[in-house]
Amino acid sequence: MKISARNQLTGKVSRVVAGAVNNEVELTLEHGEILTTVITKESCDVLGIREGKEAVAIIKAPWVVLANPDCGLRFSARNQFRGKISKMVNGAVNSTIHLRTEKGLPLTAVITNESRDEMELHEGNEIVALIKASSVILATKA
Repeated sequence: MKISARNQLTGKVSRVVAGAVNNEVELTLEHGEILTTVITKESCDVLGIREGKEAVAIIKAPWVVLANPDCGLRFSARNQFRGKISKMVNGAVNSTIHLRTEKGLPLTAVITNESRDEMELHEGNEIVALIKASSVILATKA
């Protein structure tokens, strides 16, 4: 799949909770991680979303928020993945942060250099990746 989003996570739909307008969809990813998204009922129908269906979760790197595990805060984001920074690419304004979760799932975030410096991020640091359920786009094969 050739799209610009850095995070393209393949998995199978493991649960669908129907709502009045939106459905909550859980995707079990290849590495065993669970990713939750909230999409409209209409999108579920158009995509044929049902338990057992293969799908790809698409998450743009700027939508991945990073937090230090010891920051003392609890977060409302449905998707919270602990891991370690595996690589950092520093640009003029932003840095690309590559991490691997405890189960081996690769994720990429883009943050400002100011945030990188304030958080004192370095390769090997433990980190928590936060992804709002509403920031996950689902795709299925046509």
